[in-house]
Amino acid sequence: MPVRGLNHAVLWVRDADASTRFYTETLGLRVVAESGDAPRKAVFLRAPESDNDHDLGLFGIGAQAEETRAGRDETGLYHLAWEVPTLGDLRTVAERLSKRGALVGATDHGTTKGVYAKDPDGLELEVCWLVPPHLVDDEARARRGELDIDAEIVRYGATTQGACARAALRTPIPPGVA
Repeated sequence: MPVRGLNHAVLWVRDADASTRFYTETLGLRVVAESGDAPRKAVFLRAPESDNDHDLGLFGIGAQAEETRAGRDETGLYHLAWEVPTLGDLRTVAERLSKRGALVGATDHGTTKGVYAKDPDGLELEVCWLVPPHLVDDEARARRGELDIDAEIVRYGATTQGACARAALRTPIPPGVA
């Protein structure tokens, strides 16, 4: 049976409520379920256009938790990447992350345009937009470096649907599925 994609991610966090505020206010995720009490609270969130039960689980473990050392002295997850439908959406998310002091970078990977941030626990995340296949050319493939979202909006447009967003539009949701 082939893997079809990532169903959800679960993060261990110091304070599930603080992390919930971060992900709801910056990425627009919404709470679909909660259980337990702080510090061992669990919160389940769903992306705005997702049909998934939940896309992110946040499991609180308390303020005594140490900072992650993954990538410095230990192996571990580098980051999760969330996709937005348009470059206009990417700019909005980048602005929200910047206002929170969470934005740590923006990179043009050629066919993927991404901004990087750290959540309240210092866990890195990426928010990206993928160039739709019909707009991928040699120049798009060759581009690498710091992302200039405004220049990319001039090139591709603020409302052009990215690659995965376009694919989702082609996949009908069966009748009776919310």
